[in-house]
Formats: sequence, structure tokens, C-alpha cells
Amino acid sequence: MKTAVLTYLLLACLLASPAQAGWKPIEKVETYAVSGQTGPQLHASMGERGPMIGKGKVRAMAYTNFKLTWFRDYQRQGNACVLVSARPKLIITYTLPKTSGPVPAAVQKSWDVFAAGLAAHEKVHGDIIVDMVRKIETATIGLSAPDDPGCSKIRTEMTRRLAELSQAQRQASRDFDRAEFAPRGNLQQLIVNLLMGR
Repeated sequence: MKTAVLTYLLLACLLASPAQAGWKPIEKVETYAVSGQTGPQLHASMGERGPMIGKGKVRAMAYTNFKLTWFRDYQRQGNACVLVSARPKLIITYTLPKTSGPVPAAVQKSWDVFAAGLAAHEKVHGDIIVDMVRKIETATIGLSAPDDPGCSKIRTEMTRRLAELSQAQRQASRDFDRAEFAPRGNLQQLIVNLLMGR
């Protein structure tokens, strides 16, 4: 009897929150080599070798990128088109610096603190991306377009909604970076501590 009740409750939970069930992001870490025997040398090496990002192709210390694809099930219901289900495949790639050789013990200690803080910073960018995908699920699963037997109108509406959520994700990432790099911001302090050998 207890097993049957637990099974029922589990199924109820899964059915109540389809957008939250059934998938997790795939997270990958790629590294690029930096070298130096002091904090300033390691910082300069990141500036020379870090990933190129943006339209202007500027170098960053680290970067979070993602690839998002969907498996969507559109169904005709009468003359309408309904998005019955949508399952995302999200791959998040974190590009982070890694020292290419041995460094003095005191510098290594300072670098370890910096590298851990930088990785945590990029993980927040990853969380912002995951949040966007969850919001896409909520905004689109169950979406219906009347008088749309070819399921073309519904795709136009979905494109509009996805564009809004994508813009919101980019803005959230920019706002986070602005706060982190501000005077006394977390990442700004991590850089200062690396340069000062703390």
C-alpha cells in the first residue's frame, strides 16, 4: 500500500511540473594555457591568450558559451496547432585558464584562489543560461495557434517569445559582469588579490 501511494505521489509531482523534469544541462570545461612566475605575469598571460569573444573579438579571462537545440512535438488539434512537448538539449562550455607549468608556492596559492573564484563566476553565467531555458519551456509548452493547420503561425509566435527571453538572458549576464567588475566587486577583488600576491 505504501509503495502504491509513493508511486502515485511521484507521478503527480512529475506531471505537475513537466518543465522541470527530465533533463539536465551538459557542462563541459575547456582550458587554455597561461604561464608566468608572478601574479602580474599570469594576469598578462590571460590577456594574451584568453578566448576571443564578441563582435570586436576582444580577449577575456574566461568565457561561458552554450549550444541549445530542441526536440519539439507540434500537433494539430482541429484546425489549430499546439506545441504538446519540447525537450531541450543544452550544452554549456566553460573556457577557463590553467597554468602550463610549475609556479612558486605562494603564487600557486594565490592563483588557486583566483581560479576557483573565476570558475564560480562563470558558473553563474551557466545558471543564467539554464534559467533562460526553463523560462522558454514555461513560455512555449502548451502554446496554441488557432487556424494554423500547417503549424507556421505558432513558430512565428515562438520566435518572438524566444527572442525576448534570449535578450533578457544577455542583459542578465551583462548586469552580473558589471557588478562583478565594479570597484570592490567580487571579480575585481580577485584580480587585485592575484596582482598583489594575496
